[in-house]
Amino acid sequence: MRKPEQGVHGVLAAEEQGEVVSLCSLMANGRMFGIDTRRVREVLGMRRLDRVPLAPAFIAGVLPYRGEVLTAVSLRSLLGMAPATGTSCVLVLHGDAEEERFGLMVDSVGGVVMLSRALMAANPSTLDEAGRAMFAGSYRVGHGLLVQLDPARLRPSQLLETGLFGQGGRGRGGKPEGEMRCER
Repeated sequence: MRKPEQGVHGVLAAEEQGEVVSLCSLMANGRMFGIDTRRVREVLGMRRLDRVPLAPAFIAGVLPYRGEVLTAVSLRSLLGMAPATGTSCVLVLHGDAEEERFGLMVDSVGGVVMLSRALMAANPSTLDEAGRAMFAGSYRVGHGLLVQLDPARLRPSQLLETGLFGQGGRGRGGKPEGEMRCER
């Protein structure tokens, strides 16, 4: 495997060969995460969500999107964190044609980060089962750790199938969680 060259043309050449990954950086409770930019259809910004009665706590709500109704997943809830105070940001994620489109509610969205695939570390063996269900690996970056999320593992139907994130309005620990809302 050759090293990515310096400069814009070198990064583009390395990216074409699959050596560089482009991640959309996002934050949840001061932690940095990233999602492959090819899986981010749109960043909607701050949105108001309609809660779904009796839905699992990781379902932040639903929102209208281009003639569809999207289910939004709360990253904070999946991580067992307290609900956000104030507003939150929603990204629209998509997979292949047969995969469902959905929203991911996060605290904020940063920029695009370009990293060498070779620098990705596997999930540690000490990571809990819920973390293994969501995380694809991590990268050491100048200001800490960037954990790569796998959108296919964050699909609402996939999260329900794992049984790791609670049912009927309960969070990871089985305790009721507060409502998370995005304000416009």
